Amino acid sequence: MLNRDEKVKIAVLISGTGTNLQALIDAVENGSIKNGKISLVISSNKDAYGLKRASKHGIENIFIPSEKNDRVDNFEKSLTKELRERKIDLIVLAGFMKILSEDFVKKYPNRIINIHPSLIPSFCGKGAYGIHVHEMALDYGVKVTGATVHFVNEIPDGGKIILQKAVEIKEKDTPEILQKRVMREAEWTLLPKAVSMVCDKIMEEKNESL
Repeated sequence: MLNRDEKVKIAVLISGTGTNLQALIDAVENGSIKNGKISLVISSNKDAYGLKRASKHGIENIFIPSEKNDRVDNFEKSLTKELRERKIDLIVLAGFMKILSEDFVKKYPNRIINIHPSLIPSFCGKGAYGIHVHEMALDYGVKVTGATVHFVNEIPDGGKIILQKAVEIKEKDTPEILQKRVMREAEWTLLPKAVSMVCDKIMEEKNESL
């Protein structure tokens, strides 16, 4: 059996304010995520407020430069090095604004998960990120949207779905209002729950391999 205190080591990748990161931090601290711990926060944006959130909770955090014209493999080489040095078990994309390459994703099968602010397969894929997703939903006129947590594969937003939660669209919604409601009613509860499920599964697999 594994040491009772052993946890799944999680790296959270962010690019912005880190509201979903905060939901994960809270879930670890209140015991909702029992088998996982956030070992590292990595940002592709040096000014991301999420780095400060991590620091406030004593979580190691680093910035890896990523210029628009920079080659993808330069960023991913640095990312891989940091993950391997810390023996990370699970990678969580939480508002991470880069698309990881097929080569990188294949190194971590069923070990990278992402939160997307729609009910996949609606309003997803290349170009569907952030506020744009909510603009798409309102322009199309759907009455229900939501959030999806899924495994990451080589197709943007194309991996197996782990959890989904629906959110009602209201008549006077703007993209900004809808974005906040989806975060509050779906993302901040859905992501910690999915991470907990995946951590439990990883621990089961580790026990079975002994």
